[in-house]
Amino acid sequence: MTFEDPAWLVEEAKLLERIRRGDRGACTALYRAFAAPLANRVLWPRLSDPDLVADALSETFRSFLERLADYQTRGSSVWGWLATIAANKASDIHRAQARGGRALHNYQALLEPLWDDLGPPRPDQAHEQVRLRDAVGTVLGTIHPRYRRAIELRFLEDRPRPECADALAVTLGTFDVLLLRALRAFRAAWQTEFSASEATP
Repeated sequence: MTFEDPAWLVEEAKLLERIRRGDRGACTALYRAFAAPLANRVLWPRLSDPDLVADALSETFRSFLERLADYQTRGSSVWGWLATIAANKASDIHRAQARGGRALHNYQALLEPLWDDLGPPRPDQAHEQVRLRDAVGTVLGTIHPRYRRAIELRFLEDRPRPECADALAVTLGTFDVLLLRALRAFRAAWQTEFSASEATP
């Protein structure tokens, strides 16, 4: 039986109506019907990672349920809609990974002047990348909140300078000065943090 089979369309319509009334059992039944096809046909070809596929599948059904009140069947299955949502979730994950990669590159640029003196090992492996993110977060927590936010906007969120200035409600020139001071504060705090760590027996 396919999702366009008349018998399935009748069953699907009943499930959707029960879901709209808050029937959790109907939610489970609909998930069981669509989860494997969505994973196999839509998500695996785009993501190729079990954890990412599971995350995208979960987000697909969450979005579907949130928007179900606006859905009109028009005599067809929700399969097409679910497949579109799933494809969009996969694209969102790819964009997030790209941002994460740029952020890691920017972390490294932020810390490049410190590697030879006091920095942690260069993040060539996944566990070192996690250490780098944790170390940056720790040090950011020690500096002035406005400095911290300037660095977060420019380096962690990878926003263009004009957007950073707008987010902080300052001119672009003021933001540039603020970021310079923020970087100096960050580097001083970084050196203090790792000097203390190395001095601890």
